Amino acid sequence: MKWEKLGLVFNPAGKLSWASNTALQPTPLILEDRIRVYAGFRDQNGISRIGWVDVDKNDPTTVLQFSTNPVLEPGLPGTFDDNGVVPSAVVARGDEVYLYYAGYQLGINVRFLVLGGLAISKDGGNTFQRYSHVPILERTHKEFLFRVIHTVMYDNGKWKVWYGGGNHFINSGTKTLPVYDIRYMESEDGIHFPVQGTTVLGNGVGEHRVGRPYVIKRNGSYEMYFGASTPEQPYRLAFARSADGLVWEREDSALDLAYPDDGFDSEMSAYPAVVTLNSGTFMFYNGNQYGREGFGVARLIP
Repeated sequence: MKWEKLGLVFNPAGKLSWASNTALQPTPLILEDRIRVYAGFRDQNGISRIGWVDVDKNDPTTVLQFSTNPVLEPGLPGTFDDNGVVPSAVVARGDEVYLYYAGYQLGINVRFLVLGGLAISKDGGNTFQRYSHVPILERTHKEFLFRVIHTVMYDNGKWKVWYGGGNHFINSGTKTLPVYDIRYMESEDGIHFPVQGTTVLGNGVGEHRVGRPYVIKRNGSYEMYFGASTPEQPYRLAFARSADGLVWEREDSALDLAYPDDGFDSEMSAYPAVVTLNSGTFMFYNGNQYGREGFGVARLIP
C-alpha cells in the first residue's frame, strides 16, 4: 500500500496562547460533518494540555477551527498526570465521548512515568471531566512505568484493547531510553481492565520500543499502525497484520511512505492514527522532534 503525504495540517505556534509548540499524538474522532483531531499541545516548559483541531472530511488538510482553550489540563499536584496529558484513544459511546489519555509524571530515579487515564464528555467532545484522579490503568508488577491504552475497539461483543506496557529504561549515551512493547487485553465496559495483558508485538532487532498501536479492522482482518525506535534511529512508522488481533505478522515494507529531504517530517514520523471515510483512507501522524511543528496527514492511494 502506497501513501501520499499531503503535508503539515496544524502547527500551534502563534495560534494558541496556552501552547507554544507541538501537537502530539493526533487522535481522530469522526463527527457528522468533520473530523475532530485531539492532540497534546505543549507550553514553553514542555508540559502538554489536550485540545482539538477540526478538519474537513473531504480534505483533512483544511482546518475548520480549533479549540481556544484546553479540554483537559494536567492533573493535581502529586497525581499521575501532573506533568502533562496527551490523548491516546477516543471513542464515541452513545451520547458520550470517552477520551483515553497518557498522563505524565516526572521521576527522580527514572526520567518519567506514563499511565493511562480517562476523561468523559457529555457534550459531544467539546469539554471533558476526569473519570478519576488515579489512572484507569494502574501500575502492575510487570508494567510499573508505562501502561497506556492506544486502541479501544468494540468488536464481537467485547471491548478489545491494544496498549503499550513496560517497566524499565536502558542507558544510551547521555540519556536513558524507555523500553516498552505492544500488549492486548479485553474489558467488559471499557473502564475496568485486568491486572495483566498479553504481549502481542515485541521489539524487533535493535529496537528499544514499539508503541502507539493504532488498530483498525478492514476487509475481515486487523491492521496495526505503530511506531518503532532504535537508539540510533528515532521513531519510524511500522505496520503489522493479523487475522484475529492476537497473532501479528509485521510487514513494515508494506507501509510505502516516503521521507522527504526536508520539512516537518524529514527526520522522524511517529504516532499514526488511521481513519477511513467516503473520501478515502487517511493517516494522521507527527514528524520531527515528536511533532514539535504539529501534525500532518497522508492519504492511501487506492
